[in-house]
Amino acid sequence: MATHTPVAPHKPEAGHGHGHSLLHHHFDTMAQQRECNSLAMWLFLVTEVMMFGGLFFAYALYRWQYPYAFHEGGFLLDHRLGFLNTLVLLVSSLTMAYAVHYAAEGNTRKILTFLSVTWLLGLTFLVVKAFEWTHDYHIGLIPAVNWSFFDNPAHHARVEGLASHGLGPEHVLLYFVIYFSMTGLHAIHMVVGLILVGWFIFLASRRHFERGNDQPVEILGLYWHFVDIVWVFLFPLLYLVGGFHWGPPSIGGH
Repeated sequence: MATHTPVAPHKPEAGHGHGHSLLHHHFDTMAQQRECNSLAMWLFLVTEVMMFGGLFFAYALYRWQYPYAFHEGGFLLDHRLGFLNTLVLLVSSLTMAYAVHYAAEGNTRKILTFLSVTWLLGLTFLVVKAFEWTHDYHIGLIPAVNWSFFDNPAHHARVEGLASHGLGPEHVLLYFVIYFSMTGLHAIHMVVGLILVGWFIFLASRRHFERGNDQPVEILGLYWHFVDIVWVFLFPLLYLVGGFHWGPPSIGGH
């Protein structure tokens, strides 16, 4: 007659089942979970660097081949708006850093305050960029949409300057293809950032980042700072390549 051996009840692995509501079941300790989350975010940012890196390489290659055309292209941009947006993003990085700091302290009110200010600054950046792109459209600087700047007889001197270097308007067009590719990709990242910050504002209003649950805000801060750093490189490369000048470019020459 077979006997039935009672099975001992399953015991949770070490570190699991100790009641910590923030610890996921596949991690042993909170320290391990935080390290894994941080590593995953840094790996994601590496892929982002690789994506932007391709555009930076294209910029460097054609800037080396057609320096005068890129000089002309950079001179046609509104440096005032580019400089304003640079200041806006630098301040937004500061406010995001404060949000991360107060998340570590569990101060919900200040998390809400600084995330809200960061969101407003990000929105300001996109609004300024929208005004800039609208102006670019009206003066014919958007490839495949409205490229007519050099068709204007008032800009004949610029066309002659290009011709004297063995170049044509199509080489400046190449600059603007790269310009809108880089700034457009950056703007998409800003939109994603605004969506994320908006969601975190909602979560903070529900007191989601208290009792040690501050790492999500820290990871959000990494993403936001990355987007800001990309712009810090884009501003001098795209706007200052034609030489810094305060105000809109002159028509017909420098």
